[in-house]
Amino acid sequence: MPSVEILSRVQFAFTIAFHYIYPPLSIGLGLCLVIMEGLYLKTGKLLYKEITKFWIKIFALIFGIGVATGIVMEFEFGTNWATYSHYVGDIFGSALAAEGIFAFAMESAFLGVLLFGWDRVHKAVHYFSTIMVAFGSALSALWIVIANSWQQTPAGYRIEGHALGARAVVTDFWEMVYNPSSIDRYAHVIIGSFLAGSFLVMSVAAWYILKKRFEAHAQAMFKVGLSVAVIAALMQLFTGHRSAHYVSKYQPAKLAAMEGHYDSLSVADMYIVGWVNNKTETTTGIKIPGGLSFLTHGSFSAPVEGLRATPPQDRPGAVNFVFQTYHIMISIGVTLIGLTLLALLLLWKKKLFEQRWLMIIFAWAVLLPQIANQMGWYAAEVGRQPWVVYKLLRTSDALSRKVTADQVMFSLILFTLVYVLLFALFLYLLNRKIQHGPDISGSKRDDDHDQYYPNNLENLPA
Repeated sequence: MPSVEILSRVQFAFTIAFHYIYPPLSIGLGLCLVIMEGLYLKTGKLLYKEITKFWIKIFALIFGIGVATGIVMEFEFGTNWATYSHYVGDIFGSALAAEGIFAFAMESAFLGVLLFGWDRVHKAVHYFSTIMVAFGSALSALWIVIANSWQQTPAGYRIEGHALGARAVVTDFWEMVYNPSSIDRYAHVIIGSFLAGSFLVMSVAAWYILKKRFEAHAQAMFKVGLSVAVIAALMQLFTGHRSAHYVSKYQPAKLAAMEGHYDSLSVADMYIVGWVNNKTETTTGIKIPGGLSFLTHGSFSAPVEGLRATPPQDRPGAVNFVFQTYHIMISIGVTLIGLTLLALLLLWKKKLFEQRWLMIIFAWAVLLPQIANQMGWYAAEVGRQPWVVYKLLRTSDALSRKVTADQVMFSLILFTLVYVLLFALFLYLLNRKIQHGPDISGSKRDDDHDQYYPNNLENLPA
């Protein structure tokens, strides 16, 4: 049987990966809701109200599943990672308390108005609630990313105690919040979330267009999703570069693993695709000579610190895994840029919704941002190993001392069964809502029908 450390890492990776399906969707969908309802208030067209109400129902489903799956991880900190919890309790306690007070409570409160406030509160009040729900979901992610980023680049702390009783204590709250990587990592995460939510909107809209159902609604949905996705996809180039730059400065071993770079005395190539052999310390594949040197230092001839500069016991063990997940994320990011720009060009030419092949691609493309988000987190977390808190606490020293491998294996099996059932329930409910579609309350209106459902769909605001 695998060791307690391996099983505990697998269990936490599984539970957090499953949970991480939902927060990016809710963050991205929240922004789309703000745009949809804003269009309703601006134009007065009932169509925008109907698609907003449709997506609010899906948002509520995603929010509920996200909350349920997030609770499990907090218990794992105490059961499997007690030493870690003791060590970072002061740091994580501050960030998670701020998340609960300033973000989650606000998001939950305004969600009630968002769901049940239609025709009960003023339009402006309801729209304000929509904005606050979207803002609350993004703010919640901020505090979680701050807590995680502190593990990558610790700041604003001191160590009290020694050996297994040591713990990190906050000395400067704002220095802890604005640790060297928190803002760049948050920007990268939030843009990835916008992509996840907007591609969900476009996927459902594309499916409706293919099935010739709710076509006016679907085209309006798609345009909203595309407006978010095209900007987010391009911005991800900038945030991704910024994130890689901080990694090169503060975690050079992680960057070296991401690019399979071992030799510190030579320039660093940037691989398009490749394979890393950690035993022979070689990387083969298609590469841009000196590409990593240029991106890191602005020169194709500048040396970049390689893995050999780090003692073997302090390097990431699964170098090829870090390399592959990192490159999958980048490949998907480039693909999303191409897809969104192509769709924008066809929309400008008024030919977008005639391209059945492209609608099929967008119907399935909802998976791409999710895969990219997962791969990015895997690269970041596995690339930090063997440290759970970089250069301060090793993963092997962060475990609970009383938990056995059998216990972790048993709970892992139970979690897997529960999460499979929960995911099946989520897909079932999501499919029911999509199959039902928007409630078209104004479709039978005879007076001023074009005000609600324009005959010329190309005149819908982009």
